[in-house]
Amino acid sequence: MPQVPGSTREDPAKSIIPRHIAIIMDGNGRWAKKRFLPRIAGHRQGVEAVRSTIKACMGRGVEYLTLFAFSSENWHRPEEEVTFLMQLFIRTLEHEVAKLNENGIRFKVIGDLSKFDSRTVAFIHQGEELTANNSRLIFTVAANYGGRWDIMQAVQKMISDSPNSLEDFKETDLVRHFAMNYAPDPDLFIRTGGECRISNFLLWQLAYSELYFTDTLWPDFDAHALDLAIKSYQQRERRFGRISEQLQNMPIKKGITKIAAKKKL
Repeated sequence: MPQVPGSTREDPAKSIIPRHIAIIMDGNGRWAKKRFLPRIAGHRQGVEAVRSTIKACMGRGVEYLTLFAFSSENWHRPEEEVTFLMQLFIRTLEHEVAKLNENGIRFKVIGDLSKFDSRTVAFIHQGEELTANNSRLIFTVAANYGGRWDIMQAVQKMISDSPNSLEDFKETDLVRHFAMNYAPDPDLFIRTGGECRISNFLLWQLAYSELYFTDTLWPDFDAHALDLAIKSYQQRERRFGRISEQLQNMPIKKGITKIAAKKKL
């Protein structure tokens, strides 16, 4: 059977540094409330935490970073906040994509873009095209994304591609249609803000990820907080259905503990 990147059908190599980290950035509003500030102030500060996390991941040898920026359920928030989040997203794209490109970072967006206006979609596509040949870090933003949506759209594409094979589909046939089919499954999932849910994020891909929940609010999440999450990951034994003895002879991927970023974001 063909091997799928990140699939649990593969033998898991031991890794000191998670190859792929996925994060739900929770707590912006509560961060602002604690400081008697409007919620939008928390979202602005959250952008600084994104910059810090990108640099920290590059410095530690992480290959893929995926951030849950806006879920398909977030449209139910107050209209004023949703509007601000969309405007912040656009401004961030305008100011940050060129810096990402300078640092060799590939920028990707996953999610249902049909609800975004044409200007936003154009900025997304421009950013993806500009950075398409970069590979130092694959930085993905999940926007208007939902795990259930992802599975449904993948099923629809799979059936559309092979309408005469309805009884012969395999896992590999479905996986290649996921929005994030270019990346291995996350090794480490982090959620900030104290909640212990995955909230419809990468439902299929998180099946064997190590889960880490922290009370740290997203605007306060920094390199030290990332190191604590990675340290927790390093203490886990990832068996993927096997027993401990089977892991002893598997290769060790040492990864990189620290690499100085070549350029500043």
